[in-house]
Amino acid sequence: MPAPINHFKNAIRTGAVPANRAQIGLWLGLANSYTAELLAGAGFDWLLIDGEHSPNDLRTILEQLQAIAPYPTAPIVRPVWPDSVRIKQILDLGVQTILAPMVDTAEQAAGVVAATRYPPEGIRGVGSPLARASQFNRTADYLETANEQICVLIQIETALGVTNLDSILTVEGVDGVFIGPADLSASMGHLNNPAHPEVQAVIEDCIARIVKAGKAPGILIGDETLAKRYIDLGAMFVGVGTDTGLLLKSSAELVGRFNPEKAPATSDEPSVY
Repeated sequence: MPAPINHFKNAIRTGAVPANRAQIGLWLGLANSYTAELLAGAGFDWLLIDGEHSPNDLRTILEQLQAIAPYPTAPIVRPVWPDSVRIKQILDLGVQTILAPMVDTAEQAAGVVAATRYPPEGIRGVGSPLARASQFNRTADYLETANEQICVLIQIETALGVTNLDSILTVEGVDGVFIGPADLSASMGHLNNPAHPEVQAVIEDCIARIVKAGKAPGILIGDETLAKRYIDLGAMFVGVGTDTGLLLKSSAELVGRFNPEKAPATSDEPSVY
């Protein structure tokens, strides 16, 4: 029996069927399996478990993977840092799609790919008897088939990453490139202003370059108008919000309807989250 098919990886490939339908997702930052399960049934194509800016560890990631598993939504995990040790542990939990943060060079991207592959294609350590990924070795052909089902998403979020984008796109094994608008805008001198025209021009140029290279562009943006704009430009996996953002917004609106003097102030400005 081979490793499970990574349907998300297939869906973001050029020429995927249904053709060019963007995969719509949501960020999970609450580090909670109960809310992960609730959102897994909401109809998103994917949910990202964030280990970089949320209080997740291996155990909370595992709990959320188990909560999402019965639902037809793909889990993606962003490690706190894309080194081979952290990636190895996350893959052994059964994760098939990794979003590697803060990648600035082709060498870093190649290192991420290598960390996701068993030898001789890479350097992933072999621990399948202990791993949920192989159903604890009940998946007989896991070691021989796992590599082809791993999806590597590289995150560029600095001016340096943008400069090196074309070389990053040549790295074999990179399936998609995710543009991080919050850190990118900060790197460009527009902290907390991803909607700045200079930032938007760079984002649109990056999407075009990623599409031209035959890779899948991705982004997270809480502004619906911008999200639809990126989809029209060819973005293939788009995060349209966060669990924290949904809870903040809906709770403030509910308080505002019954106790407006206590309602937290909210902003109408376009937001990443």
